[in-house]
Amino acid sequence: MSESMQRLVILHTNDIHSHFEPMPRIASLIERYRREVPADELLVIDCGDHMDRAYVETEGSDGQVNIAVMNATGYDLAVPGNNEGLTFSRETLQRLYEQADFPVIGSNMHLKDSGEIPAWLKPFMIIQRGNLKIGIIGVTIDFTDFYELLGWDIRDPYAVTSQLVAKLRDQVDILVVVSHLGINYDKRMAQVIPGIDCILGAHTHHLLEEPLVIGQTTICGAGKFGTHVGKLEIFYDHDAKRIVSCRGACEETSGYPESREILAIIDHYRTIAEKNLRQVVTTIPKRLAIDWYGESELGNLLAIGLKEWCGAEVGLVNAGQLLDSLEAGAVTRGRLLEICPSPINPCKMILTGREIREALEQSLLREYQAMPIRGYGFRGEVLGTLCVSGLQIEVDHAKPEMHKIQRILIRGKELADEQEVVVGTIDMFTFGLGYLSLSRGREIEYYMPEFLRDVLMNLLDTPEHIALSAEKHWIRSC
Repeated sequence: MSESMQRLVILHTNDIHSHFEPMPRIASLIERYRREVPADELLVIDCGDHMDRAYVETEGSDGQVNIAVMNATGYDLAVPGNNEGLTFSRETLQRLYEQADFPVIGSNMHLKDSGEIPAWLKPFMIIQRGNLKIGIIGVTIDFTDFYELLGWDIRDPYAVTSQLVAKLRDQVDILVVVSHLGINYDKRMAQVIPGIDCILGAHTHHLLEEPLVIGQTTICGAGKFGTHVGKLEIFYDHDAKRIVSCRGACEETSGYPESREILAIIDHYRTIAEKNLRQVVTTIPKRLAIDWYGESELGNLLAIGLKEWCGAEVGLVNAGQLLDSLEAGAVTRGRLLEICPSPINPCKMILTGREIREALEQSLLREYQAMPIRGYGFRGEVLGTLCVSGLQIEVDHAKPEMHKIQRILIRGKELADEQEVVVGTIDMFTFGLGYLSLSRGREIEYYMPEFLRDVLMNLLDTPEHIALSAEKHWIRSC
C-alpha cells in the first residue's frame, strides 16, 4: 500500500433491542479487531435502538446496563433510535448519556422549548483517524407527533442531512451518515443528497451482507438483535483525494466467545433490576385471566383503562397485548412487565360506527386473532381479538363472516354507521397494523410517556374496576 493510501475500518451495530445474550460476543468480536487493526484505522459505531424497555435488565435499571455494556465494549459514538428517544424521558436520556464514555450524535434532535440541540448531544462530529478527517452526521426517524409530547422537535432528516453535507463536505475526507431511518429512506437519501460516502443504516432491521451502492454512496445495515456486526473497509488515497475502495460485509457473532467482563456487567445490573422490579404495586383479590381468542377480565380491564385514561366513550385494545393472566395476590412491577412488555402508548381518536363495526367483525375471525404482528413496539405473539369497554355487541355466530354482528349498543342505543365515537385505544393501530379500520381515526391524540402497563397498574388498585371487568360485552344474539 502506497504512503498516500490510508485504510479505515468501521464496525457498526444496530437494533440490538436489549438482546443481552449476544452482547458479550459482540464485545469479543470488536476486541479481536482492536488487536488486528491499528487504533488510528478503526471506528466503532452503534446506529440506535440498543435499548429496549421490554427487557428486565433495561427496564429495571432505567437503561444504565446498556450504557455500561457499551462503555466496556468500546463504542466510539452512537446515534439514538426511536426506542431510546420515545421510551425514555428527556431527563432520563440525559442522565444515561452523560454516563457514556462515547459521544452521542443527534443531528436532527432539537429541544421543543429552546429549538437547540441539547448540550449532551452533538449536532455532528469530525473525527480524526491518522491523517483522515471523517465527518459524522447522525439522524433519527422523525416520529414528530410522538416526540413533541416528550418535548422534542425532531426535524426533517433529509433537510438536516442536506444542510450538514453542504457544510462538512469540503472539510472532511470521508462523510458518513449514521441513519436510524430505515432502508427506503437510506436509498432515497443516497439518490437525492450528493456527497455522502456511506450510510450506516438501522430501524428496519435490514441485513445487507453486501452493501448497496447507489451512485457514489455505499449503504450498509447489520440486521437486528446482535446476530451480526457490520464491517466497512474503506481505502482513501490522500494524493488523489478520493476513496479508491469501499468494501462491506456483516459478520455473525455466534462463533465468538463471550466476554467475561460484559457477562459480569450484565449479571450485576440484572441483580439490581430484578430487585427493583420486585416492588409490589398492588394486591388483587382474584385471578384476572387473559384470552387471546375471546372475552376476558384482564382484557376488559385494559380496555376500561384506555377508555378512562383518554376520557373516551369507548375503549378498544387487542388481547395480544397481554401475554399472560394475573394471579390473585401481590402484583409487582416485574410481573406487569412480563405480561405487558410492549412500549406502546395510549391514544384517542374519532371513529365512525362503520369503522368500529368492521374491526369488531374482523376480531371474530381466527385469521385476525392468530395474526402474527411484528414491529411498531409490539412485543407479543399474535394480534388477538378486540377487548372492549363502553359497547355491547350482539353476535350471531351462525351468520357468514363479516356479518355476524347484529347490533352494537353504546349507552343503551344502537350505534349507527355514520355516528362518530371518541375511542381510547393504542398507538399501534394508527400505523396500520392489525385491524386496519382503526388506522382511519381522526383527531388523533397520543398520550406519553405512559405505556399500557402503566394504564393497567392505574386500575388494579381499585376494586370497582376489577368488578366492572367481569361484565360481558360480547353477547350471543337469540
